[in-house]
Amino acid sequence: MAGRERMASMDAAWLQMEEPANLMMITAVLWFDGAVDLERLRAVVRERLVERYPRFRQRVVPGPLGAPHWEDAPDFELEEHLSTLRVPESAGRAGLEALVGDWLGVPLERSRPLWHFHLVRGAPGGDVLLARLHHCIADGIALARVLLSLTDPVDAVAVPETWDESLEAVTPSEPERRPGAPGWLRFARGARSALRKGAEMVREPILAGDLVREGAKGAAALGKLLVLPPDPRSPLRGPLGPRKVAAWSEPIELERVKAVGRTLGGTVNDVLLTAVTGALRRYLDSRDAPMEDVHALVPVNLRPMDVPVPRELGNRFGVVFLRLPVHLAEPRRRLREVAKRMEHLKRSPEAVVTSGVLELLGRTPAALERAVVDVMGTKASLVATNVPGPRQPVSLAGSQLQGLTFWVPQAGHVGLGVSLFSYSGQVTVGVASDASRVPDPEALVAAFQDELAALETTTP
Repeated sequence: MAGRERMASMDAAWLQMEEPANLMMITAVLWFDGAVDLERLRAVVRERLVERYPRFRQRVVPGPLGAPHWEDAPDFELEEHLSTLRVPESAGRAGLEALVGDWLGVPLERSRPLWHFHLVRGAPGGDVLLARLHHCIADGIALARVLLSLTDPVDAVAVPETWDESLEAVTPSEPERRPGAPGWLRFARGARSALRKGAEMVREPILAGDLVREGAKGAAALGKLLVLPPDPRSPLRGPLGPRKVAAWSEPIELERVKAVGRTLGGTVNDVLLTAVTGALRRYLDSRDAPMEDVHALVPVNLRPMDVPVPRELGNRFGVVFLRLPVHLAEPRRRLREVAKRMEHLKRSPEAVVTSGVLELLGRTPAALERAVVDVMGTKASLVATNVPGPRQPVSLAGSQLQGLTFWVPQAGHVGLGVSLFSYSGQVTVGVASDASRVPDPEALVAAFQDELAALETTTP
């Protein structure tokens, strides 16, 4: 049918993964200094989101053989995607977190474009924007950049798309642009091209041979993933239910984190992930669970950060399995082990290999895809995301943004997500979980803060 566009296979993979107890939805919470003007917000969203990015006015429809397609929603109304909510002022921060948790379990309306913004009134300190967007539209980093493109600089120094380098992105994009890239990167480029071409690869024996030769390291990485044993049984793993819960920290000064890194040796990323590891150790210990290492699924950006997000958006990322050294009781040893394991992953083709796997899964029947994703999901206990935001303060619709947290979906029946988001010299830690697995996410947030304080008092 005219006007329809087939959904990219990797985007279709995220659409097909969705289940009632495991929604494939990216959720962001932005809080402001004071009230937000609804009409002004509506105008900004229309101009910078709906008119700039076609996906925000398109719905998903089945195409030939059931393959999902995009088509313009014939009855699109912005008002159906931008609504207001209210929390009683007496409910405080806990009431806001409860509201966000409730909406984490509510699916987006499939007959409309797959996104919704809620302007929440009555929250302590100022209004809050709750954004819910389906993962089939784009990956988390792309959507974070899209959301921040709605903002304006607070002063002449700030630039809306200036990204804080304090949280380094684990990405092979930089070396991919340089001559003499490793063979596994050439494999990744060729593999993505071949996947797009589909059956044409059969008619290109030279390309197929190159993929076999150049992809030796990638094949080894895939084999390693397939034989990775399941994570140990713990309160973090198990059946999921429909109820979700959320909590997040007050913004933490990045200078505190940098100071720990200078003292003990390690990047900001290493320090934050070490604090996450220690928080998990404290949480498991409080539930008399074994102190065994667990894996975190860490999304890895494969899109250059120095170019604008394309109007077509889409997913361009992979994942790596980071084994968190929960078994180590001493914070300094944990930091060194996290740094070592992160360095190993940065040199690994694992992320581009999993990206290729996701593309292939998008071309398979939904039942087969779910089975493969479920098997991969047994190999991790949480999803840990890390996105850098603007270095300078920004405003949205005239109201200054005070902070932001967000979560990506926990695919493969993983029931816990931990996010790290830096903005204007601060970092916020967010926890979203299935209530059957981690019913008290605020306990993990508190444990993270305790771990950071412990690292600050650790001697070299």
